[in-house]
Amino acid sequence: MLYIIGLGLGDERDITLRGLDAVKKCDKVYIEAYTSLLSFGLSIDGLSTLEKLYGKPITVADRETVEEKADHFLSEARDSDVAFLVVGDPFGATTHSDLVVRAKNLGVQVKVVFNASVMNAIGICGLQLYRYGETVSIPFFTETWRPDSFYEKIQRNRSLGLHTLCLLDIRVKEPSFESLCRGRKQYEPPRFMTINTAIEQLLEVGQLQGEPAYNEDTDCVGFARIGSEDQMIVAGTMRQLQKVDFGAPLHCLVIVGKTHPVEEEMLEFYKLTDDIPQQNDNGTA
Repeated sequence: MLYIIGLGLGDERDITLRGLDAVKKCDKVYIEAYTSLLSFGLSIDGLSTLEKLYGKPITVADRETVEEKADHFLSEARDSDVAFLVVGDPFGATTHSDLVVRAKNLGVQVKVVFNASVMNAIGICGLQLYRYGETVSIPFFTETWRPDSFYEKIQRNRSLGLHTLCLLDIRVKEPSFESLCRGRKQYEPPRFMTINTAIEQLLEVGQLQGEPAYNEDTDCVGFARIGSEDQMIVAGTMRQLQKVDFGAPLHCLVIVGKTHPVEEEMLEFYKLTDDIPQQNDNGTA
């Protein structure tokens, strides 16, 4: 049996009782480590915290393991109980749906334990979940690669008056382009996109359009470490949020569409105030 178990958004305490029961009965436990991270990341202390709670060792599954070598732990799940842990909810990323398909094709039984994810936790800012359009992902730009496919989706959402959730790039154990060219994989240091970088890239793409769907005066909401004890939620224009120091990852951004009176009242609670840390000109707090 393969158990795909959502861990929630904060720390080890966010797993559900059903999920914890499943983990404790499993012979092998993997944790997916590239679509999202818990608040303590993948540090030795963080993993040992989980291992202490579960009473068994945890194997980290990076992108390469899940996308190219999943048959190994899927074959284990044929004859024993295997847990595959996912930060947030199991179906917050398409790669996990693919894992279910592969498991079923191999004749492996699958059980899913759901949990909270960023897709519903963003409701805390007051923007109603049913008023969101298609979610977009913002990848890191490079000198030679500046993809803008997200723009058309944002434009469509805004034309319908809908809010847009922007998920920001996470790069964990990603091979460098140079090492791939040499045929020897060397991995880049982990990188997590900030709200500030996301807005900079969004504005760059928007400025290339004739009549951009958004600009520096467009209202947005920035979220950092949502679901954690030190979560940070700030509402303001793109120009204002670009100057805020949101601190440690993970970050996401919502571009506000047409709002109703109750939504506007809720957003007032998160508007910029003097006690919100600002970045200096060099990008530091």
